[in-house]
Parts: sequence; structure tokens; C-alpha cells
Amino acid sequence: MDPATLRLDRSGERSLNSYDLNAVEEALRLKEAAGEGEVVLVSMGQEKALESIRKALAMGADRAVLVSDEGAVGSDLVATSYVLAKALEREAPQLVLFGQSAQDSDGAVLWASVAERLKFPMVSQISELEVAGGTITAKRQTEFGYDRIQSPLPAVLAVADSLNEPRYPSLKGIMGAKKKPQDVVSLADIGVEADRAGQAGSRTTVSALAPPPSRGDTVKIEDDGTAAQKVMEFLVERKFA
Repeated sequence: MDPATLRLDRSGERSLNSYDLNAVEEALRLKEAAGEGEVVLVSMGQEKALESIRKALAMGADRAVLVSDEGAVGSDLVATSYVLAKALEREAPQLVLFGQSAQDSDGAVLWASVAERLKFPMVSQISELEVAGGTITAKRQTEFGYDRIQSPLPAVLAVADSLNEPRYPSLKGIMGAKKKPQDVVSLADIGVEADRAGQAGSRTTVSALAPPPSRGDTVKIEDDGTAAQKVMEFLVERKFA
């Protein structure tokens, strides 16, 4: 976390959210089974986010659309869902697939918010999926077992990581990924008003950051190559091992 802005520090190395790989994989399988269609990646972030998005292009996605605009900096889930919904409206999708959660900022409401804005039905935690005749049939994991839900298309789905095993990009796919269409659009390009994104469009704020409260006699181990040994010595000393 950046103590100056009270936001996530996004200056480090980028990678595609691993849960979204399951969504990409399922989209590719559905296209392959149907023998037609287009898999479009839609995201919001800094322009260098395209570097990680290319992994999904290398897997087989057809093109990418990235909303990158200084006016979107600081967007919370409310503002983010609005921007993504406006970007998706331009694509007129039959099916919108999300990963079950994000690795950096997990609010568990983004897909539901996008579905609400698009006025599409939404199903989450999908562990099995069938699409036929303009209808999806999904097996949804719950605390008490499984629900089997049917919904008409278009729809928004959030898939579980148990749904599939994402494929590895081939060398040919990696080489061809840079040549695929990768559109970088602004907020104005997709019809987002300035006061509906960024801090102005957000409905939540972070007032302060602080380390977690101390739990008493704790020991912090820095990994300098001997961390495993230090952990073992700590457990042996306290007769846990």
C-alpha cells in the first residue's frame, strides 16, 4: 500500500490475475465448441497492463480493449463497474466471464455490479457450465452443496477456479499475441462522464492505513535463504515439531 495516496502501489511487476485465466480458458472452450464467435478481453488500468493481458491473447483470445485514463485513477468498485459496463456495452457481448476474485483488491461485488449496470442476469461460483440454444446451465458451488441454475443469454458469469485448467500459451501463440488488436481507449471514448470515474465517481474512501495490531510475542523472519531453517528452529524451540 502507498501511504501517501492510501491506494495500492501498482508500480511493480505486473501479471494477469490467475483467476481470470479460468474465465479466458472457458471462453476459448465455448468458442471452440461452437465453431464461431470472438473472445474479447476487457480491462481497465495503466497502459502497461497490456503487457500482462498479452498472456490471454497468447492463449487464443482474439483481441483486447483496455480503458486507460488518468481520470480513472483511484476508482473504487462502484466507479470501476461503471467504466467496465460502458466498455462492454460497445462490444454488445452475449456472455461476460469474470474470474471468481481478484488477487490485488478483492471486493467480491464487481461482477454483480457490472451485471446490474448491463441489466444482465448473473451467476457466480460456477464449477460446471453448458451453453446451448441461447441458454446457460451452470452448476454453482454454495456453502451447503450445489445449485443448478439456468439463465437466458446475454448473461454475466463469475467462474470458479475448479471449472477448468487454463492452457499454457504455445510458442506460436506468444509470437502472435503482439500482432493481435489491442485497443487503448479513454473514458471519453466509451462515453464515461468525468464525475463517474476516479475519486469523483467513487462511493468509498480510505481514511487511514495502519499495520495490524500486535499479537504479542511474534517473531518476524526475513527470507535470506535460511528462512526454512529458522522456521524449523522456531517450531522445535516451542515443541511444535
